[in-house]
Amino acid sequence: MDWTRGRAVGRGASATVSVATCRRSGDVFAVKSAELVRSELLRREQRTLSSLSSPRIVGYRGCEITSEDSRIMFNIFMDYLPRGSLADQIRSHGGKLDEPAIRAYTSQILEGLDYLHSRGIAHCDIKSANVLIGDDGAAKIADFGCAKRVGPAGAAATAAAGIGGTPMFMAPEAARGEEQGLAGDAWAVGCTVVEMATGKSPWQAGAAAGADDPVSVLYRIACSGESPAIPGCLSAEARDFVSKCLRRDPRERWTVGQLLEHPFLESNKLGSSQAEQTNTKSPTSVLDQEFWDAMDEAESEAATTGGERIESALDRIRTLSFREGRPCRPCDEGWITVRDGGSDAASSSSSSSSWRSSWVGDEMDDASAVGGERWVGLPQGCGNCGNSCECGEKCAVIRISLDLQRHECRFPELMSRFS
Repeated sequence: MDWTRGRAVGRGASATVSVATCRRSGDVFAVKSAELVRSELLRREQRTLSSLSSPRIVGYRGCEITSEDSRIMFNIFMDYLPRGSLADQIRSHGGKLDEPAIRAYTSQILEGLDYLHSRGIAHCDIKSANVLIGDDGAAKIADFGCAKRVGPAGAAATAAAGIGGTPMFMAPEAARGEEQGLAGDAWAVGCTVVEMATGKSPWQAGAAAGADDPVSVLYRIACSGESPAIPGCLSAEARDFVSKCLRRDPRERWTVGQLLEHPFLESNKLGSSQAEQTNTKSPTSVLDQEFWDAMDEAESEAATTGGERIESALDRIRTLSFREGRPCRPCDEGWITVRDGGSDAASSSSSSSSWRSSWVGDEMDDASAVGGERWVGLPQGCGNCGNSCECGEKCAVIRISLDLQRHECRFPELMSRFS
């Protein structure tokens, strides 16, 4: 295939993921590449991914060896999903997801794992960063570098065969080097639910010092007899679901098939549509792909769905860019509480009346991002309602103010719409 490599959207220990374009058709896809001499994990991932076909698994498109800058590269081609990973969704929604979204994503991850397990494959590295979000808002499992074939009893590997994955999400039996198989995937699902509910890795929520040290975490997982704390913000059904995932004895841990029948997921009738709804808020970056794709639609009219008016992309830009004063919104409508109103530091900074964002340009903090702003100040409270929002809580909110005039040369078509 004749193709061109574009920007990198992700980097791991042994491979880099880039956007690529087919020169003949213009089709956009993702390419994961590693130097051939260091491509053992990537070649193993290719063998696994090429045997799979499921709407809950990232799509495989082929592989190729190329010569680039005097290096021999091994490449595998996959579907490109511009919405990024589940970890990106958690960050873009203020550091955690609400329970309906958690339920929808968890159900979809389990459906993907059920497909893998039925084919004798354990993923061995389930976490939010390895779950991608499709165009329909549904979850797709990715990154099969640690995946293994399992034996009749469901155990895939021992210490002699090699145990891999992310320490924070590793099951106790894997941390002890005993085995790593299907039961370990169920444990990782429980850890991922904790991550979605708290925005933190499972052993970091309420953890003491040393929670970021992989050696300390592995020792705690393997030998402490503890399980990750289950977030109190979850419903009773959700907490029970997580407890079934996080049973330390793999023989007592629920299987993926059993988890799919748990009451917590039985009420999930929205499927991918729920995940779609959780991703329809204002863009987190001025260059979010889907935000700019929406500019091609008829912006002058607002779509109506279920009796609710949805503003067009252009209306949202006008609102974000040219609003006078500070926004006055309830705290639960996508605004993030960043500091209590009683803070002295917040009070000392509230005297400033103009808060602008500065453009980061091509320097991105997140490899999967496509643009962004850097905030240079935070106002205290809501400017139109004193120090309290409609919820009655004192809080500080971030005012989004995009200096689009500075980027007129970049987006002439967009700027012409404001003139």
